[in-house]
Amino acid sequence: MRILFMGTPDFAAVSLNYLTTNDFQVIGVVTQPDRPKGRGMAFQPSPVKELALEKGLPIWQPPLIESNEFIPIFRELQPDLVVVVAFGQKIPTEILNTPKYGCINVHGSLLPQYRGADPIRRALLNGDQITGITTMFMNEGWDTGDIILQKELEIGGDENFGSLYSRLAELGGKLLIQTIAALIAGNAPRIHQDDRLATKALKIKPEQCRINWEEPAQKIHNLVRALAPLPGAETFFNTERLKILETRMINPSECNISNGCGPGGILAIVKKQGIIVVTGDQPLLLTQMQPAGKRVMAATDCANGRCLKEGMYLCQPEA
Repeated sequence: MRILFMGTPDFAAVSLNYLTTNDFQVIGVVTQPDRPKGRGMAFQPSPVKELALEKGLPIWQPPLIESNEFIPIFRELQPDLVVVVAFGQKIPTEILNTPKYGCINVHGSLLPQYRGADPIRRALLNGDQITGITTMFMNEGWDTGDIILQKELEIGGDENFGSLYSRLAELGGKLLIQTIAALIAGNAPRIHQDDRLATKALKIKPEQCRINWEEPAQKIHNLVRALAPLPGAETFFNTERLKILETRMINPSECNISNGCGPGGILAIVKKQGIIVVTGDQPLLLTQMQPAGKRVMAATDCANGRCLKEGMYLCQPEA
């Protein structure tokens, strides 16, 4: 089976690695063009490109995959199967319909739940306890194709995006191998998605990263988990931006302190634990923070460096 792989981030690189280490014939890799990153804005290859270079695989980086530049290359390659994992571009009809086994996708949710670009963060934002991986036959819709295989994964109560992303990437690689084996054997299922159960997983906008301390503690905790380690949920102390990277739900009975603070007010700074902050319903413990331009640090260290005290407020920026 001649496999053409399309993908871009670390999540996709894990699946590519599973293909190559299981001796499948990967005839080439298509990934997004190099992008400027970091303070120096130097152009950096995608994780998939880095792995493809390491494996000695042919690489194509078309700005638009449906361009007249790439389609002739695709025709010459004559793949039996196209595997798409977090590629970042719409796949044109010719690529979807030409290969013998079609195009299959590895998606980070239990479809039809969380169709779209950011399913892992959405599961965390919503406080889900179960998520998983879906492999599917691709069609012209966004994540609407027939399901092949699914595998569930339990989400830890304090698990953040970084951890869940890595675990789902590994699960995706394993399920991809099982999926291709089923295709070769001729017994791959085709399960139609029920559109009535579909939900969307749109990318999170920058303004959605700001903590509203009037919201319930659990909702703020889920926001922090969904945005850690990057880009980070943010709040402000005076005019300084602070990223909150880790929080912990606590029993209100653990806080026998009442200083009359409203949402965003600091109830207490607990040595070796963190900063207890008032929310819309119950106190929340902040354990890790990152001031703008600084390293990640314990919340108590951040408090000491800014002379934070009980009764002071963390807040949203002025409109």
